Amino acid sequence: MEALAPNKTLVEKAYEALLEAICCGDVRPGDRLNQDELALKLNVSRQPINSAIAMLKAQRFVQDTGKRGVIVAPIDQNLFDSIYQFRTVVEPLAVELACERMTSEAVGLGREIIARGKSCVQSADHAAALQADMDFHSLIYQLSGNLIIVDTMMLNWRHLQRAMSEVLSVPGTSLRVWKEHEQVFSAMVRGDVRSAAELMKAHMVNAAPRQIRLQSE
Repeated sequence: MEALAPNKTLVEKAYEALLEAICCGDVRPGDRLNQDELALKLNVSRQPINSAIAMLKAQRFVQDTGKRGVIVAPIDQNLFDSIYQFRTVVEPLAVELACERMTSEAVGLGREIIARGKSCVQSADHAAALQADMDFHSLIYQLSGNLIIVDTMMLNWRHLQRAMSEVLSVPGTSLRVWKEHEQVFSAMVRGDVRSAAELMKAHMVNAAPRQIRLQSE
């Protein structure tokens, strides 16, 4: 983590820095968060750090552990399962809404993301493949025009990010994911709303068991 530039509020900057460190694995599940050390690293006082940690607690990224203070929360199997149940309902809706707002720019961006994702898979760059996966779904959320979908799903993705790098490293998984992405997006481009939504629901149903099984091994 680097010292913070004074653009956003210090609490926002501290929150974003800590969240990124947790989700990208710089700090691992079970690691203790020392407020004094964090304040020094981020070049802020303890108050923004404490406020940021309070926000992360509310979002289940960190937790209290009595005398040990605050630690990074373990990857929660029940939370992970709940997010996928939620995605199975919300993502097809996002696709339906997005189909009504497709533009030539969106089509071009979607195709670029898919090509990038496939390239990352071929080069075995799992971190970049995960980012492309997030970018693909984020594009659909943005195109949906529904702010609740955007805000809720992007927070959920931050939880998923903590586990999905391991999921996507399983041989064959990433190739299957991008084939399904391409099928969904092709239906969206054609304006076939029903098929696009059904394909997205199938994508969610197919994805969840693989990830749940991996986490339980």
